[in-house]
Amino acid sequence: MALVIVNEGESIESALRRFKRRVQSEDIIRDYKKHTFYLKPGEKRRLKSALARKRNRKKARRNEM
Repeated sequence: MALVIVNEGESIESALRRFKRRVQSEDIIRDYKKHTFYLKPGEKRRLKSALARKRNRKKARRNEM
């Protein structure tokens, strides 16, 4: 959980900036998006293999150049 204490004399904008940086560094948003919906195990497996195929095609294109 990201916690930012606003220091005396610090503007809200700078505290918000520090909060956003902390949330991003702790991968809170990525974790939230991962848990927003449920994937059946078969769908998760298909998605994983599709991403692997995409990654391999990208590597192959990069090696051709």
